[in-house]
Amino acid sequence: MRTSSVLAAAFAAAAALTLSACGSGDAGGEPAAGASAPAPKAATVLDQPFNKPDLVLKDTKGKKYDLVEETKGHPTLLYFGYTNCPDACPFTMSNIDIAMRKLSPAERKELRVVFVSSDPERDTPKRLGEWLKQQNPSFIGLTGSFDTVQAGARTVGIYLDKPKKQKDGTWSSSHGTQVLAYLPKDDKAHVLYSKDATAEDYGKDLPKIIKGRTP
Repeated sequence: MRTSSVLAAAFAAAAALTLSACGSGDAGGEPAAGASAPAPKAATVLDQPFNKPDLVLKDTKGKKYDLVEETKGHPTLLYFGYTNCPDACPFTMSNIDIAMRKLSPAERKELRVVFVSSDPERDTPKRLGEWLKQQNPSFIGLTGSFDTVQAGARTVGIYLDKPKKQKDGTWSSSHGTQVLAYLPKDDKAHVLYSKDATAEDYGKDLPKIIKGRTP
């Protein structure tokens, strides 16, 4: 089985947050009163790039999709999220969509944007397909066993909690807070985008990533 050769600790050093929990709203923490938080950095170039997670899941048509094989040799953006997320997930996908509109047809053809569901019990292939179609029809949606998704995410330092239904009927789910950018030359993630990355950040960097260069 193909697994990442990089320890999660290296990833933790590159980013302070790897998971965000969402229920009826975003449960992300706020800086303490009077604290001065450093300005977030949109992109981090990793000293130790990550391999792609060894994930074989179902796409939005219910067909088997081998992430490593299907995206081999293509610049790839990878995100772990879920369709019922009220803010971060649609915001991230929207920013990538806006940036992609500025690419040439040839550049768009090369780029792969993969959204892996961290709430696969609710995100059926049909549901995932309908949601991603509203974001960008070219986005690739993958879903399957939560245990499989969780294990794959862990190889790139993203730790997902299993979705849980609360007594009041609402659900608590988690998602990653980063987008991993894989270069086509070696199929490794050399760049990590934080949740604060804007459409402008992606728009500026994507042409370089597609050509196999870091920002």
